Amino acid sequence: MIGRRISWLAVCFAFCSGAALAQARAPVVEMMGWGQIFEAFNTNGTIVVTDERGGESKTFVYNKERSGQRFTPASTFKIPHTLFALDSKAVVDEFQVFKWDGEINEIPTHNQDQTLRSAMRYSALWVYRGFAKQIGERKAGEYLNNINYGNQSTSVKARDYWVNGGLEVSAVEQVEFLRKLYRNELPFKREHQLLTKDIMVVGAGHEWVMRAKTGLGKQVGWWVGWVELPTGPVFFALNIDTPGRMADAHKREAIGREVLKTVGALPAA
Repeated sequence: MIGRRISWLAVCFAFCSGAALAQARAPVVEMMGWGQIFEAFNTNGTIVVTDERGGESKTFVYNKERSGQRFTPASTFKIPHTLFALDSKAVVDEFQVFKWDGEINEIPTHNQDQTLRSAMRYSALWVYRGFAKQIGERKAGEYLNNINYGNQSTSVKARDYWVNGGLEVSAVEQVEFLRKLYRNELPFKREHQLLTKDIMVVGAGHEWVMRAKTGLGKQVGWWVGWVELPTGPVFFALNIDTPGRMADAHKREAIGREVLKTVGALPAA
């Protein structure tokens, strides 16, 4: 009886391991046609799209080589940073008010009191700088290691480790992180993951909800997130060159939306 049980467990282990290995080796489809969308906006970049509709997982990519290249996450880091802040009690809940200190910022919507929800929506950097100060470098490093985020570096070159510092992450890694967040599989309280996802909502239609975040560094712009549809989620992570910074910022979402339309993740009109 014991022998049979061991044999059955061995079979189950082999099957599960084989299934996981097969999934891990699932081919990534390169979408050369998406290059025309990037060209229309006169920029270079990459996008990774993982489509999990219908219970299957298919990954499509444009510029596969760049998809594995790491860049500063800039404000896309507000997604994991929110989890860090909630876990460390740097923020209590979505209703806590952070008083603006009167320092004028480049973006007008930053120049006011903020809550967690508005700080995410407006990408208010000063609020997250406050979180970083309370969390501390050592604890931030532990969090980064626990979620295996990019190169896990908290080294600072100019003030913020996630904007001008040493932290870097690839488009492929962004998608893997988002997939875990979607399933509440990150090493944080379920309620904190649910709240983080709630404040990420940027759009919705009759049959879809989009949760996403932009980011803009010195030379790179990001747009990452996912679209929830009745048949399953479609995850995406895009980065482009942004030498003109704010002049190039609009290209991130514009390109991403056009790509998502080609796979039916967003309405064509």
